[in-house]
Amino acid sequence: MTRARYQQVSIQDTPYYHCISRCVRRAYLCGNDPVSGQNFDHRKQWLVTRIKQLSAQFSIDICAYAIMGNHYHLVLFVNQQQMNSWDDAEVIKRWTQLFPRNAALVETLQNNKSTKAAQKLLKKNVDMWRERLMDISWFMRCLNESIARRANREDKCSGRFWEGRFKSQALLDEKALVTCMAYVDLNPVRAGIAESLENSDFTSIQERLIHHARKVKNRSYRQHRLLTRRTAKHLVGRQSKPKQATLRPMTELAGVSKAPLPITSQAYFDLLESTCAALYHSSSSPHSSSNSFDEKHKVLHDLGIGAEAWLKSVSAFHRHYSVAAGGELSLIHFHESRIKAGVNFKHPHKWIRGIHASRLLYGT
Repeated sequence: MTRARYQQVSIQDTPYYHCISRCVRRAYLCGNDPVSGQNFDHRKQWLVTRIKQLSAQFSIDICAYAIMGNHYHLVLFVNQQQMNSWDDAEVIKRWTQLFPRNAALVETLQNNKSTKAAQKLLKKNVDMWRERLMDISWFMRCLNESIARRANREDKCSGRFWEGRFKSQALLDEKALVTCMAYVDLNPVRAGIAESLENSDFTSIQERLIHHARKVKNRSYRQHRLLTRRTAKHLVGRQSKPKQATLRPMTELAGVSKAPLPITSQAYFDLLESTCAALYHSSSSPHSSSNSFDEKHKVLHDLGIGAEAWLKSVSAFHRHYSVAAGGELSLIHFHESRIKAGVNFKHPHKWIRGIHASRLLYGT
């Protein structure tokens, strides 16, 4: 049954969310259409650009993304600290840049600010806009609507472009956050579209590797190839206006417990590189690949994730969880928060989806 978005999102429990949106009828409206033979890869660039433009206006940061042929993934961080630093003027500026027609309303109310009614109405609107600028639903609405309208204009048609409402998944702890980011970044490799991280076009891992390569003085051959890759020119050259936000740095990915994640950018690159190789060899010898993988990466031990559980998670993260992902205690706490938010479960204390998977993957 469809649940209200406020019953699925709880900023008090976690600021991290995994969002997925799929094209209507699973048609390849963002990639290579196998029926007509027409290629729509240029629309992937539309999505990346629009995501960054919206992140620059909203108080929502991008942790990871992957634009595929018929769907896309986002890992978002709701930045409450940034929102608290904005005064009313900043909120008005950002909202009217997103919705220019509201500028006339603001101007009218400010011209009549001597009256209490105008002051009250302006304050009411600013408070509402402040909430919306840190609302995942409004972020996704602005993203999906603009892309749908642009695609329909190009196709000279009308109707749905997206299959339905976007899916959101709360990431309740550090294990779920890192695992989900890796799952998103490895989408092209897992789907057989790309052979390496550098070739994973329109993904956050490729963008992070490019930014890292640009800072290195003595670049390797792979880094040089990456910087001259044709499909990555939008990440190497100058940004086009309006302003686009950058990815949230790995050093600023504080966990749900507010402590920094025990992983650096280089450790994350090495972890995904080894994961690619392990996934490739897992079909022939899964046990040996997981053992060698476990010995190589201390970061998994720090996160409390076993090698075999890690490989299962990044292979099929979407199958293990529903509206939330994390450890057993985190899932129980989130379930209780949803009940307080008004979710009417038929058997509220009998079954919580994802607990069995959490025990198998994380041993909790």
